[in-house]
Amino acid sequence: MTTVLAIDLGGSGLRVALVDAQGSVVARRSPDRPAGEASGDADPVLWWRDLIVAASGLADEDPEAFSKVGGVIACGMTRTQVLVGVDGESVRPAIGFGDTRAAQVLEQAVAGSDLAGLPEAANLNPYHPAARLLWLNGAEPEHYAATRVVLEPKDWLAFRLSGVARSDAISSVRLRAAAERVAGRSLLDALGLDAGMLPEIVAPTAEVGRILPGLPAPFDRLAEVPVFCGSHDTWAGVVGAGALVPGRAYNISGTSEVLGLITERPVVATGLMTVDWGGGCWQVGGPSQTGGATLRHAMRMLGREGEDPAAAVAALETVRRTAVPPLFLPFLEGERVPYWDADLRGAFLGLSASHGPADLLWAVLEGIALLNREVLGRAEAAAGHRAEVVRMAGGGARSDLWAQIKADVLNRPIELCDQPEAGLIGAAAVAWTGLGRYPDLTAAQKAMVWVGRRFEPDPVRAEASAERAVLWTEMQAATASVGRRLGAPGISR
Repeated sequence: MTTVLAIDLGGSGLRVALVDAQGSVVARRSPDRPAGEASGDADPVLWWRDLIVAASGLADEDPEAFSKVGGVIACGMTRTQVLVGVDGESVRPAIGFGDTRAAQVLEQAVAGSDLAGLPEAANLNPYHPAARLLWLNGAEPEHYAATRVVLEPKDWLAFRLSGVARSDAISSVRLRAAAERVAGRSLLDALGLDAGMLPEIVAPTAEVGRILPGLPAPFDRLAEVPVFCGSHDTWAGVVGAGALVPGRAYNISGTSEVLGLITERPVVATGLMTVDWGGGCWQVGGPSQTGGATLRHAMRMLGREGEDPAAAVAALETVRRTAVPPLFLPFLEGERVPYWDADLRGAFLGLSASHGPADLLWAVLEGIALLNREVLGRAEAAAGHRAEVVRMAGGGARSDLWAQIKADVLNRPIELCDQPEAGLIGAAAVAWTGLGRYPDLTAAQKAMVWVGRRFEPDPVRAEASAERAVLWTEMQAATASVGRRLGAPGISR
């Protein structure tokens, strides 16, 4: 039985699996260590070491299956820059996807630059790769000067395996747009940045290169095996959930939430990203700063740091709660989609003496779901139609309660797949397509993705959620300015 080695490097850590052409996971491994800080720096060398450790575990668990690996592919977190020097090593730690240090220089740079006629300038924010490079050039000029190519985390792993620096158009969409010339100049030109740092762009199903001979075990056994490009973990998770189909919505529920609608044509929605995801599919939506990390932060604030978040969520089904919980704005680390404001802050509203810790934890889950509702509503309005279903994947998909809360708040059916790791399944589907087993990703999804449970919205709870969503939107607008001022430098107790 031939397998592919699928790699998923997410914010919560690295996972690897041997996956056959029917979507069955033959073996799976995950080092017990996070991939790095989302809001700061992470060491790419540790990702490479984790990959070697995890792959060694696979090879030990099932030597026969590992010996028949026909292809290798990685997906991974995006909006994270790995800066590679001429020697092939990272020149500094990677800049994490939640990093906001670029805000320090972005406003001044925009004011002092001629950005007229450059469409990508409208997308500039502290999370934009061009803004990150601008900050690097000013704060760490020696590291900027030493950078030969800027890679996504999954491209860094492919580079270490093959020695070839390539990326895909989906993962690199913002950096490519910043390098695109309009009337003879690009956004990177206007900001004084080097467009030569971009890697070569290929399709997700394209071969990046072949595994180099002489790599550490167990990759020394896979010399000359093709390495495929893949894409970021959201896209791979959407493929692995069978949601890369026009009319379906997706929700990747992990360290951060990512939600979007798949359409047959590009549409424009305020605050959302519209990206060509290939095969006649466009996604309208994008990543937030909220999700599993928000839940962990909330548990720490409630004095429950160290407890298992999944167990805490499951306990909400039986613990006593009030009928009307407070509302919660989940902006503990600013926000990306749909507000793109690193200075937004979180808040509870509607607290009373009757509320307890369980009510606050429930409000956190509902607040994240209400943010998802805002994103989905904008996407559906732009597309002119409702999502037929929302396919949910990621760590959050392991919770039936979380899935039901989202079904009620979104007022859409939620479907979960039987396979536990949508990112790994999606990456494997891309590799099998690259190997020629399937003619396209549509066929690969049909063959490799198994839908299990479906959660229908409860009519009574959905109606109540619609009323609370109106209040939540008003709350967000009313408190945004105060939250920014409270988070500004110089504000103290």
